[in-house]
Amino acid sequence: MSVIVLSGTIGAGKSSLTEMLANKLGTKALYESVEDNDVLPLFYSDPEKYAFLLQIYFLNKRFASIKEALADDNNILDRSIYEDSLLFHLNADLGRANQKEVEVYDDLLSNMLERISKSDIKTAPDLLIHIKVSFDKMLERINKRGREFEQLDTDPSLFNYYQELNKRYDKWYEDFDICPKIQIDGDKYDFVENPEDAKKVLELIEQKLNTIR
Repeated sequence: MSVIVLSGTIGAGKSSLTEMLANKLGTKALYESVEDNDVLPLFYSDPEKYAFLLQIYFLNKRFASIKEALADDNNILDRSIYEDSLLFHLNADLGRANQKEVEVYDDLLSNMLERISKSDIKTAPDLLIHIKVSFDKMLERINKRGREFEQLDTDPSLFNYYQELNKRYDKWYEDFDICPKIQIDGDKYDFVENPEDAKKVLELIEQKLNTIR
């Protein structure tokens, strides 16, 4: 029926909405590796040293996930390879990756996307769902989920990183044209805590899916 990918900044609610959609549509959910990711804490402890390693780790995982999702119907990914460049180039612009690492990464990503487009599986998802949240809401949710290495109390320098990341997502979503897309207002709809908001968001997504099927 449909292959769906989610996007959004840290704490936007991607994994929660992925689970809700999978249950609603009776499909398989594919999640980004976070809890079992032993590179992520290294990155937060020393971003300049581990930014490139972390992004290669994620790129490999996302490539495998998008191939798995596109090979079958009815899969939902809580993050996809399509926003990977945004994340790494932000780190590069913050001085956490050198020019050679950027070149290697860009070449690798280009080869992976070319491999997907030239394979005999579907070449793009059916729908991108982007969860947009304000910077204040982003910080609130990061604090609420309580991962120590993400907290501003642990590393105040994360404030500028989070702020810039949130801002860049607006431009990324505006430019995204690989497949149909829908934006969910994560400030207006608290679909994680409010069942009525969750119901409304699922209805909006179903309406969008009905227009593209």
